[in-house]
Amino acid sequence: MENNTIKTDICVIGGGSAGLSIAAGAVQMGADTVLVEAGKMGGDCLNYGCVPSKALLTAGKAARSWRKSPEFGVSYDPPEVNFQKVHDHVKEVIADIEPHDSVERFESLGVNVVQASGQFIDAKTLKAGDTTIQARRFVIATGSRAMIPPIKGIEEVPFLTNESVFDLTDLPKKIIIVGGGPIGCELGQAFHNLGSEVSIVEMASIMPKDDPDLVSVIRDRLAGDGISLLEKTKVLSASKSPDGVSLRVEADGEEREINGTHLLLAAGRIPNLEKLNLESAGVKYERQGITVDKGLRTSNRKIYAAGDVTGGYQFTHMAAYDAGIIIRSALFRLPAKVSYNAVPWVTYTDPELAQVGLSEADVKKQGVQHKILNWSFADNDRARAERRTEGKIKVITSQKGKILGASIVGIQAGELILPWGLALSKGLKIGDMANVIAPYPTLSEVSKRVAGSYYTESLFSDRVKKIVRFLAKFG
Repeated sequence: MENNTIKTDICVIGGGSAGLSIAAGAVQMGADTVLVEAGKMGGDCLNYGCVPSKALLTAGKAARSWRKSPEFGVSYDPPEVNFQKVHDHVKEVIADIEPHDSVERFESLGVNVVQASGQFIDAKTLKAGDTTIQARRFVIATGSRAMIPPIKGIEEVPFLTNESVFDLTDLPKKIIIVGGGPIGCELGQAFHNLGSEVSIVEMASIMPKDDPDLVSVIRDRLAGDGISLLEKTKVLSASKSPDGVSLRVEADGEEREINGTHLLLAAGRIPNLEKLNLESAGVKYERQGITVDKGLRTSNRKIYAAGDVTGGYQFTHMAAYDAGIIIRSALFRLPAKVSYNAVPWVTYTDPELAQVGLSEADVKKQGVQHKILNWSFADNDRARAERRTEGKIKVITSQKGKILGASIVGIQAGELILPWGLALSKGLKIGDMANVIAPYPTLSEVSKRVAGSYYTESLFSDRVKKIVRFLAKFG
């Protein structure tokens, strides 16, 4: 084959969330754009992450709903789970979204899509299959993949990761999940609701990046439903067993065996860097990802990096945010810097847990003078009507009422976090949220109520009572 050489304005390496956002934005703004992707368009989020996991979680919730229905005076028999059809549902959801991320769509936009693996030849040139690409600017957006933890014997046993678990067509009878972060907890709950026996093994505590106070609500729910949570537990080794797999684990100085039919590894992520030949491009990187500045530029000023490959916040919405920063800088030469003060994240267990801004642990670690406001879902009338009163909202403010962060655990927490992100990005004070008129009865009233609690102490103080009594004397 002839070697095809392309000269372009911008070359994006990776067709995941970040890469697709950058390529679509660049080409529609008039830049000559090349996109290099060797695997599936849509990347991890569409094919192996956000989309299939939420589809599986929804199936799990449908299977579990019968347990709650008697509280509403509605009873029916336990459901029959056809896991082949659950699998088909997950794949259909992916297929519905696929056209938006497809090669055909991006080519119709004017993007030159090269379906091959790319590696740098020098600081200005990329080789992708039989194509050589010379670009004014490159963007590395190759994402991340599941880390295979260094467990003795792990390569000798069959295991699943997020890239293979959604291909299962038979329900695992007993699944062991190594890793109690958001992925492990979400998939553990989904499989349990669908009928699997589930054990989650976590070296530290589950969901360690979230507020422990709120995580306790998730822990109680998972354990109460019958999921075996093995926290502060180290995996020593893995081996095959008659049923599938056996793990040797240690907790509190005692060893034991855990047996299962399936093993799912959800113990962290590593960036996809190996094939890029970054040394030839003069791009510095570390084990956790490519080194970038506040403008997402690498050590090679003509090369940017976005999304998971930088080792930063590994969320699809942050990949899209990174894309906007890079487009402003690479295309318009405008100074653009990332700001992470209002980054939200959600764990989609039931109940959900959402966070934005600083947590209680953050402000204490930083020595920031602050106030902590709490409001329980048990005091919300809509939550009472839904019989979903577990959970709370916690808001952190400065002493003068500036909003610093918010955490929510409860039904639809992921939907409720948005106004707090807006408040943080606009530098609003707690009074702004307290003065909002919230429709009744809605879950969103928890935000107004927790904001109003900031003023409770001063509003109902002895001083205010004296003023009211004094004014009453004048008619």
